[in-house]
Amino acid sequence: MDGAWYQRFPKIKIREMKDDYVKFELRETDASMANALRRVILVEVPTIAIDLVEIKANTSVLSDEFIAHRLGLIPLTSERAMNMRFSRDCDACDGDGQCEFCSVEFHLRAKCMTDQTLDVTSKDLISSDHTVVPVDFSGSTGFDSSEQRGITIVKLRQGQELRLRAIARKGIGKDHAKWSPAATVTFMYEPEIHINEDLMESLTLDEKISFVESSPTKVFDIDPRTHQVTVVDAEAYTYDEEVLKKAESMGKPGLVEIYPKEDSFIFTVESTGVFKASQLVLNAIDILKQKLDAVRLSQDTAEVDDQFGELEAHMRGG
Repeated sequence: MDGAWYQRFPKIKIREMKDDYVKFELRETDASMANALRRVILVEVPTIAIDLVEIKANTSVLSDEFIAHRLGLIPLTSERAMNMRFSRDCDACDGDGQCEFCSVEFHLRAKCMTDQTLDVTSKDLISSDHTVVPVDFSGSTGFDSSEQRGITIVKLRQGQELRLRAIARKGIGKDHAKWSPAATVTFMYEPEIHINEDLMESLTLDEKISFVESSPTKVFDIDPRTHQVTVVDAEAYTYDEEVLKKAESMGKPGLVEIYPKEDSFIFTVESTGVFKASQLVLNAIDILKQKLDAVRLSQDTAEVDDQFGELEAHMRGG
């Protein structure tokens, strides 16, 4: 029916949550909303990244441009990003992008004074704002934290020096990948798997084993006592259809039925460390709501314009 609409109230259920990883269910919505959330997480949640580098001294083996590129890709803690201004919109510095409201300044001074190679890392960057610093990955590895000195920028030999000033600004992944807060964001339809027990019981044990092993992932298993085939992990199914092909080759079409739930999705989000993964999802939801509000406002404005147009035509006798 023309003009028909309906309202949904999506629900989220957290499955697993760590500082840099979250897995959750998104239910009672459709694929368009799930994909919109995924794209917002990837490219529209603002973060802070180094955007301008002024090299004062560089006698290393790497060129100025190479070092500037490496600096831009260092993830910076970005909890402050949502409240910062975009440099192009900052009226405090007339869009220059070098004031406290829209930027953070970093300095780096390093010189190798011994015959041992000096590793210059992200921990050597000195920030003007203690809330915006390079992400520390030392606690997320199995190595001794004393050996983790941050992300390597350049290696210096005796007598070599690197001095620079860098400006970090707010941005989004749509403008450049260095502002993307997510390493990976995936979602899949939650699979629904039904086994035809009558057909399954008509198989021999060897045929059941062959059927279970036809799946590349551990979706099915055989009970050692009853020899019944059971679904042990439906979410491991990757929609490869191998088990369906196996059933057909055995002359048992309809042995299993597998179909995706149209309104249920399983998300996995891995952060680069600039936010906690949970905060990244919350920020993305806020931005998505703002975008939907903007669409609703534009529709309301269009309706008002139409009404005024009709009124003006009526007053003119049209």
